[in-house]
Amino acid sequence: MRKEPSQRLPKKAIQVWRIQNSFDTLFFALFPVAYGLLGYFFFENLPSWILWGLIGVVLLYGLARIVIWPQIQWYRFRYEVLDEEIDIRQGVVIVRRTLIPMVRVQHVDTEQGPILRRYKMAAVSITSAATTHSIPTLFLEDADALRDQIAELASVNEDE
Repeated sequence: MRKEPSQRLPKKAIQVWRIQNSFDTLFFALFPVAYGLLGYFFFENLPSWILWGLIGVVLLYGLARIVIWPQIQWYRFRYEVLDEEIDIRQGVVIVRRTLIPMVRVQHVDTEQGPILRRYKMAAVSITSAATTHSIPTLFLEDADALRDQIAELASVNEDE
């Protein structure tokens, strides 16, 4: 059996994921707000227990997505770049182990959204003919170095 990948994401990834998941939770908070506004302005006979149920669901969802999930996600995600392949293990409930052969790598990108830019972090996207794989939330210097390393290994394999 192949050994597990050894590289971890920086601990700062947990904080970044918590901020990103907060925006998801805010989106879901619109449902009880919309239900409450509909009940207040248009339909006076809407049951209030549904509103409280929606609020409870959003609070539980927010607790899970903001407090609990990023810690578990960080603990489970690992990667390793080898000479012949990239090994990525991710997933909390369903664990997925992906091996990307260097000969299949078409190009490598670093991506930064506003939250990642704020924390001087980036995600590395590895594109093959089939799909795109991602190593999220690395410090910018590490992401650039990893991108360059993968690009160099992939081009060496293409030349052979």
